[in-house]
Amino acid sequence: MATKISSCCCYLLLLLFSLGNFSNATVFTLQNHCSYMIWPGTLSGNGAGTLGDGGFALPPGSSIQLQAPPTWSGRFWARTGCTFDDLGNGKCDTGDCGGALKCTGGGAPPVSLAEFTIAPSSNEKDFYDVSLVDGYNVGLGVKALGGSGDCQYAGCVADLNGNCPPELRVTDSVSGSVVACKSACAAFNAPEFCCTGDQSTPQTCSPTQYSALFKNACPSAYSYAYDDASSTCTCSGSDYMITFCPTGSG
Repeated sequence: MATKISSCCCYLLLLLFSLGNFSNATVFTLQNHCSYMIWPGTLSGNGAGTLGDGGFALPPGSSIQLQAPPTWSGRFWARTGCTFDDLGNGKCDTGDCGGALKCTGGGAPPVSLAEFTIAPSSNEKDFYDVSLVDGYNVGLGVKALGGSGDCQYAGCVADLNGNCPPELRVTDSVSGSVVACKSACAAFNAPEFCCTGDQSTPQTCSPTQYSALFKNACPSAYSYAYDDASSTCTCSGSDYMITFCPTGSG
């Protein structure tokens, strides 16, 4: 009898623990406002759990909800022009993560990123941003839902592909249309653009004409490595709406 009671108590404790984690989860809603299919990729930065199996298809006009535990950190991005076989092997024109539907690594630049670090509790601050440091492939916006604090909107609503300088363009091999816009670092691999070498500090690495172009188009997004002051957002106890192609274009 004692063994049965002990086992029952352990089960109840595990159940209560799991329900507690569920109630404290941060809910990410990913919605596709693009006019075409995208394949969002997800990557955990601290081993706290893979969301959405690492990647999935998201048709135009659809959305999906993913739950992250406290202290989760990671990123989301859109892959475009993907083809996968029945085993989930294939490739994408932009944002590819090693030729797999379910990503185990990050998206290949150029790619627009939504990045998060979730706080341990609801009364502490989450940190989040939209980054163009690795370039741009689709418009991306992050809206905090139901939180407290500053809870700013972060994102890049503008179509940077349409205004991308020729030296940064990535074009479709068939149609010739611009499918992504490289960062200057990826295009030129120079310290002044990558904030490396003798320009690896905020004091020595300044904005360039290319990062300024990104910043002017998307004021609330990271445009280069040390663009922290106007691009890092905070909110407490929030869920988050992540919208691809926020203006419904693309």
